Amino acid sequence: MDRLIQQLARLPGIGHRSAERIAFYLLRHGPQEARALAEAILDLTRRVRQCSICFSVAEQDPCQICADARRDQTTILVVEEPKDVVALEQSAMYQGVYHVLMGRLAPLENVGPDDLTTDALLQRIGTGTVAEVIIGTSPTLEGDGTALHLAEQLRRRGVKVTRLARGLPTGTALDIVSKAVLADAIHGRQQVDS
Repeated sequence: MDRLIQQLARLPGIGHRSAERIAFYLLRHGPQEARALAEAILDLTRRVRQCSICFSVAEQDPCQICADARRDQTTILVVEEPKDVVALEQSAMYQGVYHVLMGRLAPLENVGPDDLTTDALLQRIGTGTVAEVIIGTSPTLEGDGTALHLAEQLRRRGVKVTRLARGLPTGTALDIVSKAVLADAIHGRQQVDS
C-alpha cells in the first residue's frame, strides 16, 4: 500500500492525501478496477508517441493534424505542451498546424533553448512553405521570455510572427481578474465598430 501511495503521489497534482484516497478506492473496488487502470497506463506507454513533425502526442506518426491535407500548412501555432494542442482543438477555431516546444525557457530551472524543440521549428520554417507563426505560450514570465526568444529567431528568417490575444475572458467581472489580465486587456484593446 505504501509503495502505491508513493508512486501515486509522484504524479502532478496528486499529493499524499489524494494518493491515499486513490489507493483505498482501488483496494475497495477490487482487482478488476486496478487491472483496468494498469492496462490503460501500459497501453498509453505502448501506443502513444511523439509526432516527428510537430512533437505533439498521437497514436500515429505523423499525427492526424499534421497528416490532414485540409489543415492550413502555412500557419503554425507554437505551444508549450501537448495538452495545449488538446485545449485549442476543443475550441474548433484554429485550422492550421501546431508545433509543441515541450516546455518553455526557465533559466532558474536550467531549461534553455537547446532543451526545447526550437531547432525543429526553425527547420520547418526553412522549407519556405510557412507564412505565419502564431506564438501561443503561456502568459507567464517564462512564457513571455520564450515568446520573445522565438520571435527574434523567427523574424530573422523573414516569417510573419503573431501572438495569441490576451485579455479579459468573456463573462468575467472586472473586480475578480488579476492586474496582469487587466493590463493585457488595456494594452490589447480594440476599436469598436458601429
